[in-house]
Amino acid sequence: MVVAEALAAQHIERDAESSLDAALALATTLHAPGQRERYRRLLDCAIEQADRALAAAEQERAALQEHEVAAGRERILATAMGARSTLARAHAARAADALHGAGQLSLSAQRAPTRDACDDGWRRVEAIVAGAEASARAAAISASELEGGSPRSKVARAARAAAHEAEVAARAARRIIEERNHAYTFHTDGGFSFGEGWYVAAAAVLAGTAIQVEPGKAGTAQAEAFLRDAGLSDHLQAYRSRPRAVKQTTEIVARAFKVDPSSAQGRLRAAFLADAPIPGAVIAWVDRRLAEAQAGASCRKKVLLWIREGTHHPHRNTTLAELLELTDLVQRTGLVPVLTGDALRDARVPEGAIDMTLFWKDPTFRQLDMRRAQLQFFEHLKRTHGLVGQLGVTTAGMDGPALMGLPTMYLTEASNVRMREWVGAVPGYQEIVREGGYLERVRHVLSEWAAAP
Repeated sequence: MVVAEALAAQHIERDAESSLDAALALATTLHAPGQRERYRRLLDCAIEQADRALAAAEQERAALQEHEVAAGRERILATAMGARSTLARAHAARAADALHGAGQLSLSAQRAPTRDACDDGWRRVEAIVAGAEASARAAAISASELEGGSPRSKVARAARAAAHEAEVAARAARRIIEERNHAYTFHTDGGFSFGEGWYVAAAAVLAGTAIQVEPGKAGTAQAEAFLRDAGLSDHLQAYRSRPRAVKQTTEIVARAFKVDPSSAQGRLRAAFLADAPIPGAVIAWVDRRLAEAQAGASCRKKVLLWIREGTHHPHRNTTLAELLELTDLVQRTGLVPVLTGDALRDARVPEGAIDMTLFWKDPTFRQLDMRRAQLQFFEHLKRTHGLVGQLGVTTAGMDGPALMGLPTMYLTEASNVRMREWVGAVPGYQEIVREGGYLERVRHVLSEWAAAP
């Protein structure tokens, strides 16, 4: 019976070593499809078999007869040393793999489209890191037990080295958690959407989120000035890598509006516009452009028609055919179309429309207060010149005025996952999917705007 148990323990220990060797043989091919999953299964198997080998060896020791003690102890020691060596090395490999997994998952979690998805991803990262730390402890225990029995042996030295590797990996994994960046980036590079800044700032005003400003860009100083003027100085942090995805901020804003739309809008207006009068330079610029337009246009109700012409997702750009259709709809409901956004490409301004495209490129709107000045552009049109709403393809530029209370219709090929969060939450914010009869829906809303007192 004792001999059978001894053979069983030795057999399991050798199986554990074989499983570990098979796993380590895959180390250079882990990038290939399915290999990392196979690698992990083999490591799990090696650890489970090594633990079983230790348990079987302990059973053998307990069952030894007096005349078997000397030879039996030698067998048990050899088996236990082999199992503990396998455990130390397998747990070191598992800790290193956990570090890799935590790093990869943290990147995807940080890019998640919603705050809940982001936080859920980071909880999974925490679980992986905890696994790395557990493996580091297990490797240290195995190494210590080997050193206690044979401190100068080659096996003990290798186990101690493996335990050190596991500890280093576990600490690096824990740093991923500790260095998590909770801030949202206020982009100031011209390659990013200017309008996304409204989302980031609004999330800070309404939910206290942290912000970092992209440094060293042409718009960095203006962004910082806008945020400080909005009372968000305490929410600014130094720029560092791996921030949260800005796409989460639309949902954060929506949550605040769903709780109390009037309060949310009032807080944003107070932060973004304050109580200061609209500067004379902004008023003069708008009034002059309207005066240059057709006679009588200044006193009639108006609708902004947004034009999008960008290299990012060019399929979303405004087409001339649709712009002409929308211009005609606006005019037939008794409203004056005011073109804004990007410039028309290779086309004349439709008859009866007022051209205010590219207004933000005028020096009036490029000073240190450019962010607030651009919102004041819309505010002056609304207060003084009958601006009753805005219409156009999905573009973040529309969303600053929408948050300030300008009724908005945005056109999209399919329901927009991010922006539909605002539909029914932000007052007057509507999504128009381009499907059968959508132009009739646009006409109906325009008629409501025209009839409003």
